[in-house]
Amino acid sequence: MSLLQQFIDKPVQASVISLVIALLGIQALMQLNVRQYPETVTTTLTVVTPYIGADAELVRGFITTPLEQAIATMDGIEYLKSASSQGQSVITVQLVLNYDPNDAVAQILTKIQQVRNQLPQSAENSIVTVSTGSDQAAMYLAFYSDVLDATQISDYLTRAVRPRLETLQGVQEAVILGAQSIAMRIWLDSRKMAALGISASEVRDVLADNNYLAAIGNTKGSVLSISLETSTDLESVDAFRNMVIREEDGAIIRLSDVAQVSLGAENYESSVMFNDRTVVFIGVSVTPTANLLDTVGGVKALLPDIYSQMPAGLEGIVVYDSTVAIEDSINEVIHALIEALLIVTTVIFFFLGALRSALVPGIAMPLAIIGAFFIMQMLGYSINLLTLLALILAIGTVVDDGIVIAENAMRHIEAGATPDEAAKQTANELSGSIIAMNIVVLAVFAPIGLMGGLTGTLFTEFAYTVAGATLVSGVIALTLSPMMCAKLLQHNMKRRRSTQWVDTAFKSISNSYDTLLSKTLDRHWLVLGLGGLILISVYFLYTASERELAPVEDDGFLMIAAQGDPNMSIDQLERWTSLLAQNVGRFQDIEHVFMVNNIGPQSGSSASAFGGLSLRDWSERDQTQMQLKPQIQQLVTQNPGLQAVVISLPSLPGSTGGTSVQFIISSIDDPTAVFTNAEALARQARQSGLFTYIQSDLKFDRLQYRIDIDRDKAAAIGIDMRHLGDDLATMLSNNYVNFFSFDGRSYRVVPQVERQYRLQAEQLLDYYIANDEKELIPLSAIATLTQQVEPRQLLRFNQLNSATLSAVPAPGITLGQAVEYLQQQADTLLPGSYVTDWAGESRQYVTEGSALLFSFALAVMFMYLTLSAQYNSFRDPAVMLVSVPMSLAGALIFFAFGVVSVNIYTQIGLLALIGSIIRHGILLVEFANDLQLKESLNRRKAMEKAASLRLRSILMTTLATLFGLIPLLVAASGPGAESRFAISFTLGVGLAIGTAFTLFVVPSLYTVLATDRHRQAGH
Repeated sequence: MSLLQQFIDKPVQASVISLVIALLGIQALMQLNVRQYPETVTTTLTVVTPYIGADAELVRGFITTPLEQAIATMDGIEYLKSASSQGQSVITVQLVLNYDPNDAVAQILTKIQQVRNQLPQSAENSIVTVSTGSDQAAMYLAFYSDVLDATQISDYLTRAVRPRLETLQGVQEAVILGAQSIAMRIWLDSRKMAALGISASEVRDVLADNNYLAAIGNTKGSVLSISLETSTDLESVDAFRNMVIREEDGAIIRLSDVAQVSLGAENYESSVMFNDRTVVFIGVSVTPTANLLDTVGGVKALLPDIYSQMPAGLEGIVVYDSTVAIEDSINEVIHALIEALLIVTTVIFFFLGALRSALVPGIAMPLAIIGAFFIMQMLGYSINLLTLLALILAIGTVVDDGIVIAENAMRHIEAGATPDEAAKQTANELSGSIIAMNIVVLAVFAPIGLMGGLTGTLFTEFAYTVAGATLVSGVIALTLSPMMCAKLLQHNMKRRRSTQWVDTAFKSISNSYDTLLSKTLDRHWLVLGLGGLILISVYFLYTASERELAPVEDDGFLMIAAQGDPNMSIDQLERWTSLLAQNVGRFQDIEHVFMVNNIGPQSGSSASAFGGLSLRDWSERDQTQMQLKPQIQQLVTQNPGLQAVVISLPSLPGSTGGTSVQFIISSIDDPTAVFTNAEALARQARQSGLFTYIQSDLKFDRLQYRIDIDRDKAAAIGIDMRHLGDDLATMLSNNYVNFFSFDGRSYRVVPQVERQYRLQAEQLLDYYIANDEKELIPLSAIATLTQQVEPRQLLRFNQLNSATLSAVPAPGITLGQAVEYLQQQADTLLPGSYVTDWAGESRQYVTEGSALLFSFALAVMFMYLTLSAQYNSFRDPAVMLVSVPMSLAGALIFFAFGVVSVNIYTQIGLLALIGSIIRHGILLVEFANDLQLKESLNRRKAMEKAASLRLRSILMTTLATLFGLIPLLVAASGPGAESRFAISFTLGVGLAIGTAFTLFVVPSLYTVLATDRHRQAGH
């Protein structure tokens, strides 16, 4: 008695194995983590170093360059870029995939500390922030009030809301956007100062000397030790107003004599607008290793308590929640999985006709899916979009085992065998095929686990989930299914009336197939020639297909990035962005619009903004996000005050955000030369018509006035450059002197000339500068103004001067076409010394786009070698594998016609396709080989009989798989629908067309190439 027959004779053993599988799977299902994608760590470190008042050239030379040189020596860097602009340096470090962010932070802090003494003393300390993937926050909250001003709202959020959010597990940072932090504003009156002989640097020195935090210690007696404090600092507006600046001839000059003192905002150059009103935002970002769904869920659970404790008149609302689309997408896939199981079970029952026979695959199929969860748990995987999608696609694989077992047992019973005999014969006949088919599926997906990069990280879980479900299915097919056949199947089982029609139809199809196959084998060289042409066509169909990284999904959210004139004031910027928001908000499918002005380290000028468009629920919209986007883009381009682009969220994790195409050119040439070449490339791209938007981030259009000092005159009247610089910086730069205490917190003290005295550059000449005799000299006596143009920001990529072309392909133009065009034009137009690179989604496309091709070739080799080892033949596996190019050609026809593109999802679909289609070839060849030996048939007769016997199970498996894909195909809207459609459509059409080809090409090749076992046996 063989091991497999033992499970038939001892049904309890088979039942126990299946029950253990079910229990392990259920407990795993209850414990597995739920997330959007498999865990990936794509970390970006941003180093912001303020140098308030300094121009871009000064920032680049004295801040950015030494920091870049130090940071570039750290480990784990994929690329390094920097932006030096007015008043600050921003260095962005993109780490390689899955590099430890904690180690990177420790390294970068050490590197910064090494060069801190090389930076100017007036530069502030560098601020290092960590983000994952896109700069987009996971959640945006808006707070507004009709009774509280922006500084009061900001202060309350800083004290009461942000601390509670940032202490939640998984929250990395809660950034207050549009905050107007409280500051002691010293609004200097330059005329009064001149009249009283007070210079700006004198005011600054007095503020530093008389608002002093002193930690004086404590007494130390023999019995008591008492702590001490002193009032050397100032804590109120009145105290600052009454501060003495100078005493002369009995006259006291106080700060209030030369300045207006008030509690105001630290900065008035930024704002946030939401639904036509000014608000304050909190952007919640998640740590690199946190679970997004759990973290945002914790925030949402906390919000009711936060809202209930807010002061009267302050309101809050969730503006954007990234998990809504994620949860919707996961729910859709879960529903599709359940529907697929029900549909496939119904199809099986319909074709087999008897409930008893349908129970065999009907029980084995969900049991294999449940068991796969335990495999996922053992491998450390999560329940995510890709693993759920894998389970749906695995249904076609696992149902095949059950159908083949049940159909073969029924055939033996109808031939006169008892159920027990039929089950044992089936186990003996099909055990080899079952093992081979399941090992082949493992061989197909094994190479993905060997891949690196984003593709390997994401799709390893997908591949091994399919393989795990297949492995469990094989165990069930060899233990439980034969036992169920022995116990459930009977002679003359009650069958549905419609089954007679199905049987009649199958017999008619079988007879027609037998006749057609016989004629085909008579002309097998013609069929093989046609198969050769199909094989050759695979290359041409593939090269003719459109390419992109991944389909654009309808996430229900769009971003707007906008730039105004670099010298535009915040007031004018708010007017233009308000107009833009009003126009965009007229779309019925848009629920919320917000605009964030001059916020973020990457702004690079005083006139940049980004906005968000929250779309209505998918069920409430008439148009998809993809349909809305070009309409909104056309509208925003009509705004004369802004250059704006509409951006979709990245389709895959790991992208740094921005437009889908980001082309970087870099060189050791001067920035002006880089600018000239970048503009030439951008002009060529605009003329091509391939892009609806393309702009370079390197622009020489910022108006600047240079204050030229006559050093001889300055020296003659006793003015040194340090005091001159201090006076001008105090009056203009908005830099702080020190801190004051207010309600238990420290805030900045910021002196600056009142706005009315700095409306025009020419007003600077009326400022007075103190000489070494404390006399005030008008600046016009030693200086003149020269108008010049400077760049908005000076940019570098990997320490080379650079420019980035941000582009949006026109409708109908794929990412692959856009990338290919820009690279070709760059090779033609740019000097040979220039280096090109990519960022954002286009970088992922270039590095990952063809990564699966190698895995595909490796999978085919693995299949061939695995089958060769199992069948001890190099010829038979070649026959089995001929079904692969047949199915690929069937799928690629639709690629070439543009129904779907070549992307990561469709390439995975092609891998799943070859794992499914090869099973047909294995069944045909395995049966034909057995018939050669057992019934002494030659290769043709054996194949004709094998094809006739296996036709029903092959068609049933194919139809069951196709029907199981219907839930993925019909749900063509909502989040994740595009990727689900791409992978299921690829598998579906390839399997349908490939099956039709396989049924004729495999038999034809078998009669020519397969091992002639009939002759070897001596017949």
